[in-house]
Amino acid sequence: MKFSLHHVALSVSSIERSTQFYAQFGFKEALRYDAPDGSMSVSHLRLDGLILELFSFATPSPLPDAARELSTDLPEIGVKHFGLQVDSVADTLHDFIHRGLCPASTTITDGRTGVRYFFIADPDGILVEFLQDDRILD
Repeated sequence: MKFSLHHVALSVSSIERSTQFYAQFGFKEALRYDAPDGSMSVSHLRLDGLILELFSFATPSPLPDAARELSTDLPEIGVKHFGLQVDSVADTLHDFIHRGLCPASTTITDGRTGVRYFFIADPDGILVEFLQDDRILD
């Protein structure tokens, strides 16, 4: 059997706002479903072989405060963030600061596992990691 990552699901407050945000990184809407009663919407955003499956409900629950800060959220069991690999984390950070996607105080971390990274938050506070992975792993 062969397995590969197909999608990451996110619950968001606005499909439109999140679609615009993730489009900045190359995601394009491939599918959209709106419930006839207006209770929810689902959108599939595609980037290469990865799909972000966005869910938006008419009455969403907010993201818990602890989930907005990686340092306070990591000990809690569950999915924490997703990462997008880039060629140069330094160039990406510079570009994001210039475009106002993150504060100028955002820093690059040299991770314990050998990757360099930084995080930004999407419009709902969901953390997205941008990383440069130059390791050779088999």
